[in-house]
Amino acid sequence: MREIIGDLHSWRDRGSRVALARVIDLEGSAPRLPGATMAVTEDGEVAGSVSGGCVEGAVVTESLEVLANGEGRMVTFGYSDDEAFAVGLTCGGTIHLFLEAVNDTTWVLLDMLEELWDHDLPCSLVTVVDGPGTGSKLLVQPVDNGTDRIDGTLGDTNLDRIVVRDARGELAAGRSGVRHYGEHGEAREETVQVFVESFAPPPQMLIFGAVDFTAALVRVAKVLGYRVTVCDAREVFATTKRFPLADEVVVDWPNRLLEEIGAGLGPRDAICVLTHDNKFDVPAIISALETEVGYIGVMGSRRTHKNRLGRLREAGIDDAGVERLRSPIGLDIGARTPEETAISIVSEIIALRTCRSTQALSETDGSIHD
Repeated sequence: MREIIGDLHSWRDRGSRVALARVIDLEGSAPRLPGATMAVTEDGEVAGSVSGGCVEGAVVTESLEVLANGEGRMVTFGYSDDEAFAVGLTCGGTIHLFLEAVNDTTWVLLDMLEELWDHDLPCSLVTVVDGPGTGSKLLVQPVDNGTDRIDGTLGDTNLDRIVVRDARGELAAGRSGVRHYGEHGEAREETVQVFVESFAPPPQMLIFGAVDFTAALVRVAKVLGYRVTVCDAREVFATTKRFPLADEVVVDWPNRLLEEIGAGLGPRDAICVLTHDNKFDVPAIISALETEVGYIGVMGSRRTHKNRLGRLREAGIDDAGVERLRSPIGLDIGARTPEETAISIVSEIIALRTCRSTQALSETDGSIHD
């Protein structure tokens, strides 16, 4: 949605009617994840993509029909011998889309979304995609005092309450997907189908150590969408000139930085300790283990790590803490250069997050995507 907001504004300013097509669910292999959005004007102009080009032509046709009758609906594109030639979805998967004409209420919520995005504030957009109130929306924004700001309604007070609770959970996990309810929010019923689209702040990567490998890791992490902080107590090395792509460069001891921000780290975040110097590493690792961060990678040889583990044990780190450490850091892909090492590190982060094997796909069987 974010990548097409500029086009949406331009079309609204000139008075064009617009339809939105969003991926809400998928089965098997598919080019785009839930939340991928394509917009179509009444004149047939297009922005965004829902399938990387596979079904876009068919989606334009469906979107123009939605604009003509004004009724939102779900459409599905799946692979079969006939459909492969009809719409070109030859990857073997199935995608479910929700198409709707953008009305005044949606424009208001889109403006609110853009303002939240500009400030990196977490929020969820919930849309009824099937059942009573199809097309109804509410915007959920967690606020500092533990409550939520709610804009819009799905048409039923109890349904709103239950969906807001579930949307908060999806947002915390950074997930978007479909959920089912009874008409008044009852569990284990399928009268109402809603799509919860989570807009979580970018995951954080904290890199401890302003060393040669750090600049390469910063570059790769930024490509993957991380907000990157470089931290080193040595002022001469920790400079924005050396790491211009980092979102923040902090001159301080890593453990002191974690004392300030560690409580805000979660499973989507990563800590990479690249210093391989015990006076930096050990306090940093101890502080990292006190957080809920999803990945703690520590650079160093096996001999260095063995020595480090002895010091950590002396400091009281138990087996559970040791098992959270990924050291030597990264996947065994034969990396030598800083750039190759950075790729091995982020590959390990992805594999750990997705719980997938690290074998080559050509050497495995079964579905590529869960």
